Amino acid sequence: MYFPTSAARQLSSAPPLPLPTELVLALAPSPRKTLFATVTKSGLSLWRVRPSAVLAHLSRTATSLEEHGENINLHWSPDGQRIVIPTTESYLVLVTVEYNAEEVPYQSPPLAANAARHFLPGAGEALPLQSLSLRLEGVIRIEGNLLGVSPRKEYILFSTSKPPAVQRVPWPDAAKGSENGTGGYDTWVVNEEELPWLIDPDVTVCQISYHRQTGCETWITSDGRAYLVQLNQEQSIGPSASEVSAGDDERAQIGQLPHRRQSSDSTSSVGALSWQGTCIHYVNPPRWVQKRKHVDPGDIAQYTYTEPRRAMVIALNPKFSMLAVGTYSGTVEFTDFPSMEGAVPKPRVLQIPTMYARDGTGSVCTMEWSADGYVLAVGWEKGWAVWSVGGRCLAWGFGVEYEVDEERFQDAFMYGIRSLFWAPGNFELVMLAQSSPNKADGQIFVLPFAKSATTGQQSPDNTQYAFLQMDDRVLVYRGADQPDMSVINPEADVWQHVKVPQSYLSANWPIRYSSLSADGRLIAIAGRRGLVHYSSTSGRWKMFVDELQEQAFTVKGGLLWFHHVLIAAIEVAGAYQIRLYSRDLELSNQNVLHREMVSSPVVILSLVDNSLLVYTADNTLYHYLIIPTADTIKLHLCGSITFNGVIAAPNAVRALSWMIPSAQKQLGDPADDLAVATVLMIVGGKLVLLRPRKSEEGEVKYDMQILADRIEFCWIHLRGIGTLENSLWGYDGQGIRVWLNALAIESVPSAADGEDGRVISDSVKESVNILLDFYPLSVLMDKGIIIGGEVEAATRSNLSFTMFRHVTSSHLFLHHILHFHLENAQVKEAVAFASHYQHLVYFAHALEILLHSVVEEDAEAAEKQEETSTLDGLLPATIEFLDHFDDALDVVVGCARKIEMTRWPRLFDIVGNPKILFESCLTTGRLKTAGSYLLVLHGLEQLDGMNGDAIRLLRSAVAAQDWQLCREILRFLHSIDDTGAALQSALVETQILPSADSQPGQENGNAHQ
Repeated sequence: MYFPTSAARQLSSAPPLPLPTELVLALAPSPRKTLFATVTKSGLSLWRVRPSAVLAHLSRTATSLEEHGENINLHWSPDGQRIVIPTTESYLVLVTVEYNAEEVPYQSPPLAANAARHFLPGAGEALPLQSLSLRLEGVIRIEGNLLGVSPRKEYILFSTSKPPAVQRVPWPDAAKGSENGTGGYDTWVVNEEELPWLIDPDVTVCQISYHRQTGCETWITSDGRAYLVQLNQEQSIGPSASEVSAGDDERAQIGQLPHRRQSSDSTSSVGALSWQGTCIHYVNPPRWVQKRKHVDPGDIAQYTYTEPRRAMVIALNPKFSMLAVGTYSGTVEFTDFPSMEGAVPKPRVLQIPTMYARDGTGSVCTMEWSADGYVLAVGWEKGWAVWSVGGRCLAWGFGVEYEVDEERFQDAFMYGIRSLFWAPGNFELVMLAQSSPNKADGQIFVLPFAKSATTGQQSPDNTQYAFLQMDDRVLVYRGADQPDMSVINPEADVWQHVKVPQSYLSANWPIRYSSLSADGRLIAIAGRRGLVHYSSTSGRWKMFVDELQEQAFTVKGGLLWFHHVLIAAIEVAGAYQIRLYSRDLELSNQNVLHREMVSSPVVILSLVDNSLLVYTADNTLYHYLIIPTADTIKLHLCGSITFNGVIAAPNAVRALSWMIPSAQKQLGDPADDLAVATVLMIVGGKLVLLRPRKSEEGEVKYDMQILADRIEFCWIHLRGIGTLENSLWGYDGQGIRVWLNALAIESVPSAADGEDGRVISDSVKESVNILLDFYPLSVLMDKGIIIGGEVEAATRSNLSFTMFRHVTSSHLFLHHILHFHLENAQVKEAVAFASHYQHLVYFAHALEILLHSVVEEDAEAAEKQEETSTLDGLLPATIEFLDHFDDALDVVVGCARKIEMTRWPRLFDIVGNPKILFESCLTTGRLKTAGSYLLVLHGLEQLDGMNGDAIRLLRSAVAAQDWQLCREILRFLHSIDDTGAALQSALVETQILPSADSQPGQENGNAHQ
C-alpha cells in the first residue's frame, strides 16, 4: 500500500546565518502542513514544505537563555499563527508567525529564454514563496515544574508536577475570551475529587495532545497509563465550535466518552467546567510498587519504577476508529476506540518481521497516522517503521544490514528518529534523525513513497489493476497483458511509468484522486484543482486549455471511467455536481457532456455495469443509469434511499458496491435494482453487507451484517469465473479473506433487533483465508494470481545513502479455492472451477501445491489420531478431482518427490499402485513422468531385481532421442548399485554398449568379463 522508493533527500538544518550549528531538538508541522518548524536549544526555524526552504529564523539572545532556559520542544496553535516553546526553566516562549504579502523571500536569478525551459518548477513549486517573519510575543512563567503543553485557539493548556495539576491561560491578546468562558484562567488539581475517572489519582499528567478531527485529547500520566479526555462546559459534549468545525464528523466515531463519574467544577470564575475521560491504555504496576506507595505515600519520585508498557506516544485514527500506543519498551499496540459501555478492547501488539538491530529498538519517540488513516509511521530511538492499519509492517530500518563506510554514510534516520510527519498528499515522510554524526546540519530527511491508488478511492477498476501513485507520476501494472510466465517472474519489468504533466502538477500538487479505466488504458488524475486525463494508446495527456476553468472547481468524491467517458464528482462555487467528460473532446466547460446537481458533497462514487452509485455526506445513496444517446450521454436518476440510523458517520464510508440477484439481472427492470440490491460497504474498517427488506408498508429497510473488522480494502467479483461470481475479497493486514457467493451468506441475527429492523451480527467466517507474506495490490482473476509488492532496502559500501525500491510479488490462489470445494465434498464444483484455468502454463504447479497441502493435512490428522469425516474424505476427493485432468500423473509424482517417504504408502493407497502408474506413463509416452515414478518404485522397493523397468524406460528414451532423460536414468542405475553392474547391464540390454563377447542380452554376471 505504502512503499518507500528511491532515496531520502537531506535538508540542511542549519540556517544560512553566521550562527553556530546546534542539534535540532524537535520538528513539528503547521496545522495545514504547508509549513513546518524546527527548534534548537536557542533558535527557531520556519520551513516551507514544498519547495523545502527556510523562510524565517529566530535566535534567542544569551540573556534570554540564561533567564528563561533553553528550548525543549515546540507546539503550533490551531490557527497556525503562533508557536509555543517550553523551556528548561518552566517558561513558555510565545512566538508570532507574521505574513508579509509585499515581500519576496527569494529572488531567482534572471535566465535567458533558451535556458528557462531547463529550470521549470517541480511538483508543487509553481506557487510563489510567502514571506514570513517570526516575532517574539512574550514569555509566560509557569509556577511549578512544567510537563505537558497543548496550545488551543483561545488559550494554552499545560500540566505541572508541583503541584500536580492541569491549567490553562489565555493568549496575551485574548482577554475577551474570558467573557464567554472559553479562555479564562483555570486550574484542575490532579486528585480524586477533580478527576474521579483516573485509575490512580496520585499521578501527574506528563503529556497532553489535542486531536482536532475527534475533538478529544489524550493524556499520558506518570504511571504510564493513557486516557482519552474531553473538556465539557455547561453539560455540552465535545470541544467548542471555535475549535472544531461541524463538518468533522469523525467525532461520531467516538461520540460521548464513557464514564462513571464526572469531575467537579473547576476554580474558574465563569461557568461550570469539567473533565470527562476514560482509560485507553491500562498498565498494572507490580505489587511491590503498589505496596510501597500504599504504606508510605510520600514523595512519588521516591518510588520511581519504569514500566515496560509505559505509554510514550498516542496516535488516534478516527477514520478507522482505532488508536496506536507507543511504549517505553519499544512495542506498538493497536486498540479500538472504547465502547459506550466503557469497555476497552484488548490491544494487539505489532511485530517487526525481521530486525537486524542487535541492541533493540529503544523507546518509541514519535508516531503519526497518514491523513487517509491507512498507515502509521513510527520513530524509535534506534530506528523507524511504517505499518498498515491492519498490522502489516510495510517498511522498517534499524541501522543498516550490510557494511557501509561509517565516515561517509549520511542517512542518519536509519539509526533513530526524534520527530516525523506526513507531508501533504502522504507522498513524503519528513523525519528528524536523533543525531547526525557525519554532518553537523544533516538531521532532516524527506523519504518519498509510492502508494496504492485505493488509498484515495476504492473504485472497482482501481482494485482490478495494481495501480500506484507517486509524487509526480502513476505506475500501472501491465503484467496482466503479458504471457503467463511474465506474471510470476519477479524480475519481469511489467510496470508502466506515466508522468503527470509538469505544468499541471506544479500548481495543483498533491495528487488527490487517481482513476483507471476497466481496460487499464485510460487514466484520470485530480490534484488540488481541476483534473487531467491520459490515454496509453496515444500517449497523450489532455488538460484544460483555459486555466481559469481548471482552477474554478475541485474534484471531491472521486473519478470513474465509463468506457471513454470520465465521471467526476466536483465542488464548484459552493455547489456540488457530477460531470461527464469525453476522452475524445478537449477539456473545457463547453464540452461537458452532462451535469447532474447534487444537494451535498459526494463521499464516494461506484460503477456497476451501467449503474452509477453516488453516496453523499447527507447519508443518501443515489442510483443513476448511464444512458447513451445519439450524440451524447446522460445520467438518469432511478431512485435514492437514506441510511439514517444505519450508517452513523457518512464520511467513514470508504468503499461502495452492490450485488443484484440473478432473477433481477435477467428479468427485472434496472430502475428497480435499488430496492433488491445487497449493498456492500467498508465503513471505517468494517466490511458490511446491507440487505434490503420491505416492511408491511412497502418501505425498504436494511439489515446490517458485519462480515469482518479491520479490513483495509476489498475487491468484489460480480461476474465471470464460476465459483468466484459475486465473491468478496478483503485484506485485513495478514491475508486475503474470501467470501464465495456473498449473496448466499446467511444472516446471523443478534439477540435483540433494533426498532428499525436492523440486524447487527458478529463477524461471518470467510470461505477461504489466504495468508500472504507481501502486501496485495490486485487479483488477476483470469490468471489465478494475487499480485502485490514488498520493499527492498539496499546499501553499498561506496554509497552514502540507502536505496529503496518496491519489488513485485505473486501468489497463486487456485489451490485455496479448490481446497475449499474439496473439503466440502464439492468435486463437481472444483472440476468446473479448475477447467477455467487448465490452459495456464502453471496449472499443474497449482494442482501439485493443492495435493501437497492435502497430504500434509492428512498426515497431521493421522498423527493426532483425529477421526473427522471431513479429513478422511479430503485426500480421496482430491485424487478423484485430479483424475479429471491430463496432468494428474505428473502432479501425483511431483508431489510425491517433495514429501517425506513416510507419506508415500498412504498417498499411493488412494492413488493406486505406482507400478500401474509407471506402466501407464510408459504406454502414453510420458517418459519424463515415468522416470520420476522409477524413484517412487525404488523407494517403495517395488523394482524388480533385474531392473527391467529401468531398462524398458531407457530403451524408450533412446528411441525418442531424449538424451537428457537417458543420462538421468543411467545416473539412477549407478546410484542404486555401487558396483556398476546394473548400469553396465542396462547399457548392454539397450545396445548402447556391446557386451564383452559381442553377444548382447547376456546375463548380468557376464557383464564383468
